[in-house]
Amino acid sequence: MILDRQNPLSLADITQAIAALSESLPEFETPQDIEDITKFGRDFEALMQGYRGAMQEISTKLEILDDEYQTKYSHNPIHHIERRLKSVRSIAGKLLAHDLPLDIDSIENNIFDIAGIRVMCNYIDDVYAIASMLSRQSDIRILEVKDYIKHPKESGYRSLHVIYSIPVFLTTGAKDIPVEVQFRTISMDYWASLEHRLRYKSENNPERVAKHAQTLQNAARELYDIDVSLQNVHRDLVSAPREDHISD
Repeated sequence: MILDRQNPLSLADITQAIAALSESLPEFETPQDIEDITKFGRDFEALMQGYRGAMQEISTKLEILDDEYQTKYSHNPIHHIERRLKSVRSIAGKLLAHDLPLDIDSIENNIFDIAGIRVMCNYIDDVYAIASMLSRQSDIRILEVKDYIKHPKESGYRSLHVIYSIPVFLTTGAKDIPVEVQFRTISMDYWASLEHRLRYKSENNPERVAKHAQTLQNAARELYDIDVSLQNVHRDLVSAPREDHISD
């Protein structure tokens, strides 16, 4: 099952967001007059179409792998998939943090997680198996790998992050577009959702974050131990490929 986390932005949505950014962040270099804003909006809309296409390409590959896995091993490694495109404001925030202007070149050359896919797997074995099979496909290039499962963040966060480049065939020809794919188990995902909510909702309340930080760290370790225990039972029941890393 694939869940899209937001509807595609219209040109009106984009131009409205740019106008709001210009007003709220006057020091940030953005298109200013209505003609420049409209042109940027049209270019941005076309750019996002490419990222949507890249997400669809990766999603289709994942669905095919999941279907074949079920046929061969009577097991679906993927529980569900979520997709999202970064918002104009989120993109602007990243550019502002690096002192870059809001223009199409800056976006394409500096932000590689505009298109994001989360792949929720049933077991840790499934995470590495699916990530490895996807990574070996001939039309995909790996740009970056961050394995937070083997090397969790201090907070306890675990997930396997891979940035892929995949060709998308548009009316103007083929274009290589990056997509960030996060592979994780279901328990890693609901832990990450709670941790994100705590830090996002409590950004002005550091005492609340500090109060729950140790509890979340402990829970992350416990959940990982449960993941490993259940995986060992699953290994005894299902003979499926096992891999413990992907090469970058």
